Amino acid sequence: MSQARDHGGDQWPIRLFRNREAAGTPVLPVLPVLIVAAVVLADIIGGAGMIWLPLLAAGPALAATTNGPRGVLCVGLLAAVLGAMLGARDGVPDRELAAVLSALVAVTLASGLASALRGRRERVLAAVRSVAETAQHALLKPVPATVGPFQTAVRYSAAAAEARIGGDLYALIPTPYGVRLIVGDVRGKGLPAVGTAALVLGVFREAAYDEPDLLAVVDRIERSLARNLGGDDFVTAVVAGYPRDGQLEVVNCGHAPPLLVRATGGVEAIEPTHPAPPLGLRALTDQTPSLQVLPFADGDQLLLYTDGVIEARDRDRAFYPLVEGLERHVCDEPGHTLTGLHDELLAHVGGRLHDDAALLLIRKPVDRGASVRGQVVSRAAV
Repeated sequence: MSQARDHGGDQWPIRLFRNREAAGTPVLPVLPVLIVAAVVLADIIGGAGMIWLPLLAAGPALAATTNGPRGVLCVGLLAAVLGAMLGARDGVPDRELAAVLSALVAVTLASGLASALRGRRERVLAAVRSVAETAQHALLKPVPATVGPFQTAVRYSAAAAEARIGGDLYALIPTPYGVRLIVGDVRGKGLPAVGTAALVLGVFREAAYDEPDLLAVVDRIERSLARNLGGDDFVTAVVAGYPRDGQLEVVNCGHAPPLLVRATGGVEAIEPTHPAPPLGLRALTDQTPSLQVLPFADGDQLLLYTDGVIEARDRDRAFYPLVEGLERHVCDEPGHTLTGLHDELLAHVGGRLHDDAALLLIRKPVDRGASVRGQVVSRAAV
């Protein structure tokens, strides 16, 4: 499962310093020391005295962005000692030199405090990330490469990269009634959306095992949301099942249509025959979800996704062409297919998604044994 990635390559040196510091490894303030050395060298060569000495404060100020308080104080002490030596060498009046050194001490103390506060914020953020990752693994459980008769793959990217989790949801589980899966999108963002997603997935996982009818699974989710959601909240979702060999069931509740890739080639969207409202809004309309039954043969594939994929725009405000992208990247390995789609999607938006995006792909592998047996029978008949 793929997470939203940080593509800010220009920040990697600072992150490297911070990661080493968080791990308890002493970090040598190389760049701040080099700046102090450059100021000293400029003063020695130019002999300008007071012109260069105030620039020594840049050392501890920069150290605050990459080092802890100890590193800041060390750089400040080094700058103060060198500043006093240069001032005496250049004949700087005592009062002016004292003013410069006092300012340098003040900058060092302020930078040390800023560094301590930064370290505290980073520790809090690390704890929040850890909790978010734990919640994600509990909510969006990893999908194995094989579930029942299917090859499977999932790619998920949360728009809030620091949170690592959003309002999109998915699940794929084997049940006594065949493999069943759901992909959905909760209206809104943040913790309320995560709570609604958890509710939907919890009800789905329980109902999928209990209800022999796929529409009954959807009804259970609808009743639960009707009791727990506000009037303006809803969830779009596609629920699918594979109750018997060669047969696929699909229920679409206001969600983007899944894409069916036939083994013979071509991609087709499974548009609902009778459009139904999103989950949580059925009481406002007289429409109810309908069950679509489709053939699903060996080699066929089904892609379910959320609107963060098809609504992703490039710099020219053009939407990502998912059907064309799927045709370009589809292969016999779902993981490779989704990797190509996900990478192309990120390239389309310039590296950063503005909405959560989930992709779930299942493929019914070809029964090689059956093919061989069929060829043997054909040859025997000849």
